[in-house]
Amino acid sequence: MAGTLYLIPTPLDNESPLHPTALELLQNASENLDKNLILVEEPKASRRRWIHWGLPREVIEHFLYFNEHEQEQEQLKIIQELKKGKNAFLLSDGGLPAFCDPGRELIDLCHQNKLKVTSSPFCNSLALAFALSGFDHQEFRFSGFPPRKESERKKWWKNFLAEKDCNALMDTAYRLPKVLSEIEELQASQNFFVAMDLNRPTEQLLKGPIPSILKAYDGSKKDFILIKGPNHVRN
Repeated sequence: MAGTLYLIPTPLDNESPLHPTALELLQNASENLDKNLILVEEPKASRRRWIHWGLPREVIEHFLYFNEHEQEQEQLKIIQELKKGKNAFLLSDGGLPAFCDPGRELIDLCHQNKLKVTSSPFCNSLALAFALSGFDHQEFRFSGFPPRKESERKKWWKNFLAEKDCNALMDTAYRLPKVLSEIEELQASQNFFVAMDLNRPTEQLLKGPIPSILKAYDGSKKDFILIKGPNHVRN
């Protein structure tokens, strides 16, 4: 069975405690380093925080450094380890990993290889959805909720799909089937990402063209954020 890539959001300051769920995940991972990878951004900051959170000091020498300098050469190795069944835990120096931070391309590779990606609890669902999407979200738009009036929706959808950068929307949980079917009717060619029930046992993340998302979606009622991928390739 393949492993999972976990994003571990960390406090922005150096003194706050780590979320209990994140702390438990890292404690369990530390007990079996043969089956787990700890990916951190910078040596000094990561060591200081690790010790502050009361995690085992001996694990520090097993850190894998994953930042803007190392990520390109390391991410394919990490994908191979995930395929072999290892789990990987990605921490940034502060905040949410892979949100305008190293890790985006690694997450995209996970989606391409059908490897599971998830996160320990994080309080902002929109930022978390972007981080878990693997899309290039250096610039993005949040379009809010689609209009309720049918006469306004078609124009709204065309504007939503025409946005050159990533574009995100939310809607009421039971409207997800309608949202997906309306996009399918417009024959949108972009890739999309749907993040459902984030940080819950029923979490489901789907990425790809709408037909493949509809095929994988079981039709259940779930809170969701939908993100349209960018209509361009950034140089």
